[in-house]
Amino acid sequence: MLGLMQHRPLALPHVFHRAEQYFGHKTIVSVEAAGETSMTVAEWAERVRRLATVLDTLDVGADSRVGTFCWNTRRHLELYLAAPCTGRVLHTLNIRLFPEQLVYIVNHAEDEVVFVDRSLLPVLWPLVDKLETVRHFVVIDDGSDAEVPEDPRVHDYEALLAAATPFAGTFVIEDESSAAAMCYTSGTTGNPKGVVYSHRSAVLHSLISLMADGVGLVERDVVLPVVPMFHANAWGLPYGCLLAGSNVVLPGPNMTPQAIAALLEKHRVSVTGGVPTIWMGMLPLLPDHDLSALRAILCGGSAVPKALSEGYREAIGVPLLHAWGMTETSPIATVAVTRSQHDGLSEAERADVRARQGPAVPLVDLRLVDPSTGETQPWDDTATGEIQAAGPWIASEYYRGEGEGVQFTEDGWLRTGDVATIDRYGYVRLVDRTKDLIKSGGEWIGSVELENEIMSHPKVAEAAVIAIPHPKWVERPMACVVVKPGETLTAEEVIAHLEPRVAKWWIPDAVEFIDEVPKTSVGKFSKKTLREKFGGYQTGVPSSAGPA
Repeated sequence: MLGLMQHRPLALPHVFHRAEQYFGHKTIVSVEAAGETSMTVAEWAERVRRLATVLDTLDVGADSRVGTFCWNTRRHLELYLAAPCTGRVLHTLNIRLFPEQLVYIVNHAEDEVVFVDRSLLPVLWPLVDKLETVRHFVVIDDGSDAEVPEDPRVHDYEALLAAATPFAGTFVIEDESSAAAMCYTSGTTGNPKGVVYSHRSAVLHSLISLMADGVGLVERDVVLPVVPMFHANAWGLPYGCLLAGSNVVLPGPNMTPQAIAALLEKHRVSVTGGVPTIWMGMLPLLPDHDLSALRAILCGGSAVPKALSEGYREAIGVPLLHAWGMTETSPIATVAVTRSQHDGLSEAERADVRARQGPAVPLVDLRLVDPSTGETQPWDDTATGEIQAAGPWIASEYYRGEGEGVQFTEDGWLRTGDVATIDRYGYVRLVDRTKDLIKSGGEWIGSVELENEIMSHPKVAEAAVIAIPHPKWVERPMACVVVKPGETLTAEEVIAHLEPRVAKWWIPDAVEFIDEVPKTSVGKFSKKTLREKFGGYQTGVPSSAGPA
């Protein structure tokens, strides 16, 4: 017996038409090199319709990849809808990648057209002759004075829109499983791999961003996505905002803590999201800004130090809202909301809960697997294992079948590479990445936990822990520490701070002070860079702090 419901494909045209019909009066603020602009969703939607025609004019084929090399702006948001709603595939390009990676990704995806902010032309144009499949480069003039090349392949975005007749019909996607967007991983080993999002996965993921026990986007919100629109579709916030009808503030190229804090205050932003390094930089500025409109500060990309989250709670009454995921999970898989079982806890105990990655959001399934034996581990907050994920917005394979048998299990689960414990309520607590675990004398040491404890020191701005060779224990931890400006700190003080907080054999054998923890293209700690820098470091004397 079949259900007698209408079959309506879950596709992004619904998101566009809903925003256009219900929320045309709402605003989209965009900061660009030339300054700040504001337009209504109705005005923005008319431009999306013109852009749909432009893609036809440029002879961009159905199912073709439309590359974007842009900041977080309203015109990037126009591309977010115009490309997938017309059956093309939005391909957001990471503006911070190494040139050879960028060339590889564009060629691997076979982009036909790339839309580029004028301020980013100096980064992209030197590579143009290596981009084998790109026929058109459309320059979005954001007010930069960067030189625009005289080349028949180069077009002006606004000129194209002005000449275009707006698409007058209803956007239709017949197959909800067809590709809507793609984004490449920012992995530190091997070539980046393509993750292809379907219309169905994008819509379902957007709905989850409206869930109360999560981000909980509503029409009354003003949302500022700090997370780049080239990174896992800005965690789904652009589509979620349009679906909910929230006002949107897009910060453009100036991503300094001072600029973000000023925008949050000026526009009375209620929801924002970004990686921990952004919020670390903004923490000292909180007393100077009225951020009383904020109700949620989404934080992900890497583990959130408890001290950082508590710093926000103490300063403005709003702790960071910890979420976990990856490009392959669209990316939201868990959100660390507190629930009724936590009501009786002390503030310090609730802070421990908020420092976890949280439980899986609805429709996402998680399991904990011992990577060496393949055995499923219990959710007892003690057993550790690799998190494996499954769900309707979790990748089943990479573009062109890469990673088969390595990143995906035989029964179809995604191997995330994150090692964690899970408590009986389903709250995930990350221990480490599988590649970053330190095995000392046969026992595992979690670098993430050590980093969080080090960063709880009031004089520490950042800390990253890596493994260094040891003649007896094979590996021992080294702490790479960044001291806050104007402060002084010794290795002995770091060790003394750790001694009552972690097991004796977890104490680092070495503490190195550095100016800054190197970051990946999406703002995560680049431990690969640190391992290369300190790869020759080896303690000469066997440590008495090693495991028994």
